[in-house]
Amino acid sequence: MASSNLSSVRTRAWGADAQVTDGGGVTDWQTAALRRGRAGTHRWRAFMWSLVYPHRGNRLLLTLPGAIVIAVVIGLGLAAYNTSNNILFIALSLLLACLVFSGMLSWLNFRDLSWRLRVQPPLRAGRDHPVLLELNNGKKLLPTYGLWFDVAATGEKKPARLSLRERLDPRGETFIEWTLRPAARGKLTVELQGVGSLFPFGFLKKLIGSELKRELLVWPALVEYQRFQLASWHQPGHVDRAARAGQSGDLFALRSYARGDSQRLVHWKASARLQKLMVRQHAAETQTGFALWLRTEAAQWSRPEQFELMCSLVATMAEDLFRAGRLVSVAIDDEAPMPVRRAHDLEHFLDRVALVKPSVPNFQTPAVAPSVRRANVLTFAPDGARGVIAYVDGEKAASA
Repeated sequence: MASSNLSSVRTRAWGADAQVTDGGGVTDWQTAALRRGRAGTHRWRAFMWSLVYPHRGNRLLLTLPGAIVIAVVIGLGLAAYNTSNNILFIALSLLLACLVFSGMLSWLNFRDLSWRLRVQPPLRAGRDHPVLLELNNGKKLLPTYGLWFDVAATGEKKPARLSLRERLDPRGETFIEWTLRPAARGKLTVELQGVGSLFPFGFLKKLIGSELKRELLVWPALVEYQRFQLASWHQPGHVDRAARAGQSGDLFALRSYARGDSQRLVHWKASARLQKLMVRQHAAETQTGFALWLRTEAAQWSRPEQFELMCSLVATMAEDLFRAGRLVSVAIDDEAPMPVRRAHDLEHFLDRVALVKPSVPNFQTPAVAPSVRRANVLTFAPDGARGVIAYVDGEKAASA
């Protein structure tokens, strides 16, 4: 299948802002950097205000070791005040400095750090797909340590926690991989819910909220099906001309000469006109083509699991026929059939199958579009309580 090019535009935003995505499965970069205030507002003032009134999802929490340290600090403070012992005051100062230093290092650990999600479509139900979380450390001197990322997907019981186990050097990039297996077809949302860290001493837990999302379509699962003996699968003497390169006598296109091409294919007139060697491409000969017609009447598909099996069978047979060069057109319900000439047409049809639902027929429109009323129309119907059967012009062609 042809896939979209992966591209992204890097932006700077606070960690709680939602991000848009491009068509290639990549979200924009998102960072934990502070927003700059209005003109004349110093960046440090905005930072101090964010500590007093943090943005949504951004928190700094005490851990159990941190609570113990604070309890010890309170005890040392009371003892130092009552006894006026300088050693106790020095110990109290060291513990307080340790807490402050922990908070400063935790803030520096997130500074100029950016991340984004990369998911390569298409997704298929029941199959594993990698989800990459890309990280970029924009700091010039300091590395980044000990981060975790909570990633969730639609249908998952709880988010997965991805950990950065090695340090990320200054100006360095890395990625963390997560394996996603969609359970069913339809829309799927992959979301980064939050980023956290216990660095450096584990006294404080710093959390940054995130609404980094990627919405994807999940195609129906592939299923095994049985083909029946049918004359339409191969009809001798009936040959269609396909709109792709081949060895038949019909001229398909002209292209530049490549090493290994036969000299008999050189188009001398076009070569003389364009001042470079051009060769002929002929249309390919294919066997009998099929028009696939998907009908989704709720009265016919009353069982949800049987409807899902039908969608999987439709997607599987559409791909098999396309690879064999025998898929001519596709149609859903009473819509006009769409010709299938390239992989993009098939992907568009599978995207629609991923979202299709049982529908109520519209009796004001014709049951079959005029261009579908021809030979070799592939339709689908329930087979008992669980199975699905495919028909070609009323004859059994396949079953699942």
